[in-house]
Formats: sequence, C-alpha cells, structure tokens
Amino acid sequence: MNWPLIKKRGIQTFWILSGIGMVVLLGAAMQRKQALTCKDIRVSIAGAEEHMFIDEQDVLKLIKEQGVFEGRVMGKVALRTMEETLEQNPWIKNAELFFDNQRVLEVTIEERQPVARVFTAQGNSFYLDSAGVRLPLSDKLSARVPMFTGFPSDLERLSKPDSLLLQGVLTIGNHVMADSFWRAQTAQVDINKEGQFELIPVVGDHCVVLGNAEDLDAKLNRLYTFYRQAWLQNGIHRYEKLDVQYEGQVVAVKRGTAQALLDSAQARAQLNELMQLSMVPPVDTVQVKPVVEKKVVKPVATAAVKKSVENKKLPVVKDNKTATQNAISNGKVGAKDKVVSPKEKPVSKPPTKSVPKAVMQKQ
Repeated sequence: MNWPLIKKRGIQTFWILSGIGMVVLLGAAMQRKQALTCKDIRVSIAGAEEHMFIDEQDVLKLIKEQGVFEGRVMGKVALRTMEETLEQNPWIKNAELFFDNQRVLEVTIEERQPVARVFTAQGNSFYLDSAGVRLPLSDKLSARVPMFTGFPSDLERLSKPDSLLLQGVLTIGNHVMADSFWRAQTAQVDINKEGQFELIPVVGDHCVVLGNAEDLDAKLNRLYTFYRQAWLQNGIHRYEKLDVQYEGQVVAVKRGTAQALLDSAQARAQLNELMQLSMVPPVDTVQVKPVVEKKVVKPVATAAVKKSVENKKLPVVKDNKTATQNAISNGKVGAKDKVVSPKEKPVSKPPTKSVPKAVMQKQ
C-alpha cells in the first residue's frame, strides 16, 4: 500500500469537509441572523465640517419611509435598494448601510460640500459642490461659500460656452475654499459680459480682475505678494483696480484714474455721435495739427524817435473828395487840378539825361 498517497488524500478530504462545514455553519448563522429583528438604527454623517444641509432626522425619515424601523426583520431589509434611494437626495453624495453583530443598522452618509453659490442673470441661484453637481437651496441654513454673480443661464442643459464658464466657477470655488486666507478675503466674484471673473475682496475698496480661471494659482500668488507690499508701503485703499490676468505682473490702477478714463471715453463717444450727425469725420480720424501761436514783435522806439514824432504835425486827411473841395475854395488849386491822396502816390519817373544843344556863335 502507498501510505504517502493515502495520507495526502486524507488531508485533502479533511480540508474539504472542513470547508463544507464552515459554509453550512455560516449559512445557518446567516439564516438565524436574517430571522432576527433590527435592534436599533445608528446614523453618522461625514463631510459636514461647517454646515449640515441634511441631519440625522432627515436620514431616519427617509429610512422609515422605506419600511425600516426598530423591530423589523433583518432578512426583509433590502440594503442595496435603500442605499440607492438615499443617494437620490441631492445633498447625499454616498450612502452605505449594513447590520453589525449587535443587530444595529449602521447608516453612513457622505454629504456633498458646496464650494460656490451661483446667481444667474434671470435672478435664480443654486449651489455648486466640489464635483460640479448643482445643489438646490436649503431652508435650514445658508452655506458660507463664495458668491458668483452674473452667470448667463439657469438651464439644466448648458451650452458649451456656459458649461466652460461653470467649470471656471468650480475651479475658483475649490481654490478659494481650500485656502484659509482667500476664504476669508473673498466676498464675491462677478462675471462680466465678456465672461471674465472679477473678485470683490472683503478688505479693501477695490476689485481684482482675474480674467479666466486658467493659471489661477499663479494669479492669486501674485496678488498675495502685491497685498503684502501694498499694505506695508501705501495701504490697500490707494488702489481701485488690480489686474492679475497678465503673466508675471500686477497692473494696479490708482483711485480716480479709472473714472477719468471712463469720462474721457464717454465724452469722446458723445462727440463722435454729434460729428456723425453733422457729417463731420470722427475724432479718431481727424489729424489735428498743433496751433503755433504767432507773436508780433513791436519795435522799441527810442527817446529821440518819440520826440521827433511828437513835434511833427501830420495833416489829417479825411477823404479825397473833402480835401479837393477845401483846396478849391481856398484858391490854392484849380478846379481841374488833382489832389493826390496819400494812398495814391504818383509814380516817379526816372530822371532823363539832358542832351546839350549846339551853340552857334556869330563871327
């Protein structure tokens, strides 16, 4: 007889019978457990660090609506169906249910974390969680998250530009909520007509032009560096606009400069409208030459010249006709004579050379 082979077969048979016994015992224990009743329900909510839009009472209400309560037979509780039902709530991100050894139904809820509240141009608003899911407003409390105003649409299915814009809102919201400084400094973020983001801070009477949501970390780092230098040197209230959308720089506009530029632009626009009405080319197309002021240099009269002018008496001639009549009446000129006015000076002829005549003498 081959004893080693018999020994090997015996060991294999033992383990097989042990496995079958374990399965039978486990099945029996499970059947016995399924026949037991639920002793208690314990709910734990994760992810609610600062706010809870869904609490324990809300979860218990949803569970009892599915027919689960203390004293319910454990075998008749469909745990998977209950998990799917709980996850239909917009504020529940994930739900897990199981019975422990003490016949207690353990309910673990992961709540969604809002990172932004979006106000649309139509006057509606909604929350946006860290995964980009829209959340309705809650009657219990309001989340302390950055507010975004001026979103162009509140439709469920967004166009591609609006979808990209909402993704930018999500990027800024996640970054702000992850940083304690920007979470305390950000009051709201406005979306202008061009789809650019403008941050309104809590401290400081100015706005920060972010542009789009690309390279947001570098933009906010430049802004933080500028804040540290401005507060120490000039104070943050000296500026009314900070532009950080250009790489490697912060464009700071002093208070009053932007209004002056706006007034100038409005005046130019109004002037162009008036010129268009009067068929005059616009201001931008007219080349205006600088006007050079001509200075008239008066001659400086010396004392001798002034004295000679004062001693000299110049005749006052009113007009040619009056002067001629006065001369005729005084007998100085004849009626056919002509009086020449100072303006009509006779043209002087060049002197002619006199030719000597031949002289004949008598002999």
